[in-house]
Amino acid sequence: MSIDAGLADWVAEAMAPVGTVTRKRLFGGAALYCDGLTFAIIAFDALWFKADAQSAAAWDAIDAPLFTVTRDNGRVQSLPYRRAPDDVYDDPEALRDWAMLALEAARRAPPRLARRRSKRAARG
Repeated sequence: MSIDAGLADWVAEAMAPVGTVTRKRLFGGAALYCDGLTFAIIAFDALWFKADAQSAAAWDAIDAPLFTVTRDNGRVQSLPYRRAPDDVYDDPEALRDWAMLALEAARRAPPRLARRRSKRAARG
């Protein structure tokens, strides 16, 4: 899987009024950051926005699928990202509207270090 650099550039351009978008390679795709917060990923030739329980109703209202991947062992893994609606690919205002929802979810997410500690504690 390769990253669609044109899509990443489009997101960065459309998000310029909000903040600086950077990217980092991730599982053959890319993670997108706005001013340091992970708010989206590009994978499987699509844009996926970060979601959480508070934003689920908005994503469900447009039937946005959850990001899932099937591992080599057949196990299906999901990540808290929802597929962006089609209009974000050519409408910068629509992209920003959905991206803001994703940024809010990113702000609510616990810091990565805290997530690791809580997973270790749960394992015992």
